[in-house]
Amino acid sequence: MKTIGLLGGMSWESTLGYYRAINEGVKQRLGGLHSAKIAMYSVDFEPIEKLQHAGDWKGTAKLLTEAAKNIEAAGADFLLICTNTMHKVAPEIEAAIEIPLLHIADATAEALVREGIHTVGLLGTAFTMEQDFYKGRLINKYGLQVLVPGKKDREIVHKVIYQELCLGNIKAESKAEYLRIIDTLATQGAEAVILGCTEIGMLVSQADTKVRLFDTTAIHAEKAVEYAI
Repeated sequence: MKTIGLLGGMSWESTLGYYRAINEGVKQRLGGLHSAKIAMYSVDFEPIEKLQHAGDWKGTAKLLTEAAKNIEAAGADFLLICTNTMHKVAPEIEAAIEIPLLHIADATAEALVREGIHTVGLLGTAFTMEQDFYKGRLINKYGLQVLVPGKKDREIVHKVIYQELCLGNIKAESKAEYLRIIDTLATQGAEAVILGCTEIGMLVSQADTKVRLFDTTAIHAEKAVEYAI
């Protein structure tokens, strides 16, 4: 079994979900007392969040590249960045390490393609919904059509992530808003919706809606288990 490298802490609330899902996946596949071999570096999210909102992506790349090097030095055979947004600096991280990076957008797109989905809604931080590093990969590499909410709804989604979910706060009114936004994307033609922030699965799940949801945390974790075994 390969050693999984996890670059986490963005936020630690969702990294906890990664750790649980990966270990449950290994246990399910191998049985007994098996658990995953993991080398994890969990960053302090506060300075990274400030750099994000200041648009200092070079600063975030520097911090995460150093963390990735530490994970590699700890013996990881491959790396997961446990957040969608910070895949914006995935190219810089990949260039700084020798081990493979399992890209969260690739894992998600592969799952969508397997299910025959062509048009998909995308929820995430404003950076993920509005910039090209994530949407562009889905469109250009996998031929998917990607829909995002309107401006006001994007602001709602972003605010809930940073001001509530990253702090572990789950609010019924925010869940209702997310479900409304998901329904709106479906009426616009989305065959499914990507939960494209690793915290969103804390708020909404498939049991809450008839619209098909693709939880990137669960998909990324499953891909890590497959690769490790």
